[in-house]
Amino acid sequence: MQSIDPTTGRKIKTYREFSIKEVGCALDEAQSAFEDWRKLSLDRRAQKIRAVGTILRRNKNNYAKLMAMEMGKPIVQGQNEIDKCAWTCDFYAQEAKNYLAPVRIKTQASKSFVSFQPLGIILAVMPWNFPFWQVFRCAAPTLMAGNAVVLKHASNVCGCALVIEDIFKKAGLPAGLFKTLLVPSKKVERLIQHPLIQAVTLTGSTQAGQAIAAQAGAVIKKTVLELGGSDPYIILEDADLTKAVEACVASKLINGGQSCIAAKRFIVVNSRLKEFERLFVEKMRAVRMGSPLEEETTLGPLARHDLREALHNQVQKSIKKGARLLLGGEIPKGEGAFYPPTVLTNVRKYTPAYDEELFGPVAGIIGVSGQEEAIQVANDTMFGLGAALFTRDLKRAEYIATFQLQAGCCFVNDFVKSDPRLPFGGVKQSGYGRELSDFGIHEFVNVKTVYID
Repeated sequence: MQSIDPTTGRKIKTYREFSIKEVGCALDEAQSAFEDWRKLSLDRRAQKIRAVGTILRRNKNNYAKLMAMEMGKPIVQGQNEIDKCAWTCDFYAQEAKNYLAPVRIKTQASKSFVSFQPLGIILAVMPWNFPFWQVFRCAAPTLMAGNAVVLKHASNVCGCALVIEDIFKKAGLPAGLFKTLLVPSKKVERLIQHPLIQAVTLTGSTQAGQAIAAQAGAVIKKTVLELGGSDPYIILEDADLTKAVEACVASKLINGGQSCIAAKRFIVVNSRLKEFERLFVEKMRAVRMGSPLEEETTLGPLARHDLREALHNQVQKSIKKGARLLLGGEIPKGEGAFYPPTVLTNVRKYTPAYDEELFGPVAGIIGVSGQEEAIQVANDTMFGLGAALFTRDLKRAEYIATFQLQAGCCFVNDFVKSDPRLPFGGVKQSGYGRELSDFGIHEFVNVKTVYID
């Protein structure tokens, strides 16, 4: 298991895979820690989770640098990611008491209520694209609910995975309550089958979700899956194009476009198409690509060279099938897994830019006749994670977002983002279950009915 700097292609460090015995010992330790942790009051748990947030803020520059080195995230974006993790820790430390309070239900009993009790050890299988955020948006609510967490992180961000474990140790949580397991993906099934693992949460590809769901289903263990996305951004005829283009480019280039909720397909009514293309290309051309360690950089390398090759192949196939290249589309010379801001237009169905998830700084523009066709194209995908809509008519926008777009998160006049106060997740092949908000903390608890005659 290796961490390789995508900016230079040079190896950072090699990590030794855990043995079967080491995994077993880690799970035994997690179970012991869980038995102690679940007995603590919510106030005591909150004190520890707030301490996690304090450590994150205190060391955010170091953590951002580590992300930049392991997977190429621009350092300013990495700092923002750490701040968001700390905010989420503070949020659940504050709100868990409300979310987990017993709910009285009036029945013929003298007393009846719903209680929320922890399950035990939760396995978190996490990706490399947001090495800290993906973990903390799972860990903060799951730990506050009284559970333990074991992390199987992506193999190219082992450094981040071990640092995250160390943060929980330094914050004073029981030893082993949060544990990083250095194991390859091929051994996840064996982890799921372990009797101490009670449930699984995965953020990853649809293919990974299919495998995890099948493996967990075979042993009757709950899963929460946050999978791929092909988020549509609809630009209607009355949109404020300056605001829309700014939001579209920001979403497209966050983390180099390597995000499940990055804008993927830009669906523009034909009456505004040429103007949108001009403004969009201007904004994309102005992006600074370079070393992720430099604060001026807004676009670093992709996380791995093989990911760049796959993305470039999607671009070339789309062009061969009729898409027109407006910007970029060529692999730059020199070291590093860099790929330039790229804009395709005249994108049609049955091309990768229309049908597949483009995980990188590549935008596909689709012209449509009007609102009805825009909604049809937006929903014409196997994914359903996020969607955005730009129009000055807020009443119309609310109706479309609420009733017509098939996605778990619909934003109007802004780009799709996650927020600890709001539930996050998708429909269709983008997965099921929810993270964040009260919905997220309730995913991994026993919703227990108590009836007293």
